[in-house]
Amino acid sequence: MNCAEPLESRLPRALPGNACFAIVAPAGPARLDVQRASQWFSERGYRCQVYPGAQQADGYLAGSDEQRLQDLHAAFADPAVDAILCMRGGYGSMRLLDRLDFDLIRRHPKPLIGYSDITALHMALYRHAGLITFHGAMLNADLLGGKLQPTEASLLAQLGGQVGAGDAIAHPGEFALQCVVPGVASGRLLGGNLSMLGATMGTLAEIDTQGCILFIEDVNEPLYRVDRLLTQLRLAGKLQGVKGVLVGDFAGITVAALTPLLEQTFAPLGVPVLAGWRSGHCDPNVCLPLGAVVRLDSRAQTLVLEQGLFKG
Repeated sequence: MNCAEPLESRLPRALPGNACFAIVAPAGPARLDVQRASQWFSERGYRCQVYPGAQQADGYLAGSDEQRLQDLHAAFADPAVDAILCMRGGYGSMRLLDRLDFDLIRRHPKPLIGYSDITALHMALYRHAGLITFHGAMLNADLLGGKLQPTEASLLAQLGGQVGAGDAIAHPGEFALQCVVPGVASGRLLGGNLSMLGATMGTLAEIDTQGCILFIEDVNEPLYRVDRLLTQLRLAGKLQGVKGVLVGDFAGITVAALTPLLEQTFAPLGVPVLAGWRSGHCDPNVCLPLGAVVRLDSRAQTLVLEQGLFKG
């Protein structure tokens, strides 16, 4: 799928009042306090439906592949479900890629929310179903974990249709951003966890970077491994078509330590690079709409939506 293709026909609807969130676990297991989760949603005027895999564990996976896949398909197909929220990351999403029913998902477009290992689903659903998905707060670590605003606020504002074409995606001012390479560029925002972008090369979820704004983040990766992953993307030809780069949180690596590598990697391409964006394995964790057309101005340190995220 070319990044320039319009996605309007695949846009979901913004959350209605009393919206229902499906709670799924496409990757790793975690203990879920169902009563606490239900109360969290109820206090905000929403409902939740917990799918079986979110309460199972099969070693390092949340239930069997069959159960996790069935949960995803059922959540997309259920007309009572308005959005699909992943419980946690870990590992396991890419085990489902070759069995995803993209026709079913195209017929029932809904927001899918998560990050980390969920990157595999984000890229596959954009590439094969044309969906805008949300790199944002997950249930356990973020929403029930008491993370700072705008973790919750940015997610609910975007899902509720309160952020539209021409609006800036707000970034908390108390966390400094760094203009690594100055410039302005527009394109579809694609990417996510850098390790997953490398792991899914050659798969159904391989990222198409042509004409896009590339977003990257990671956790527990030393600087030399980040270098290796960026070099992998470069050698695979994935950086040549990039229009701009938004660098999220790299837990354990400061922006100052990361900047020389970013300059070496992206300055020769002449594309704008903005680093320090608080999205990913960090607190706060700002929501980003993957697949949406955005305008990145690294000198002004802004990211502005150039399209609506929902129908009507």
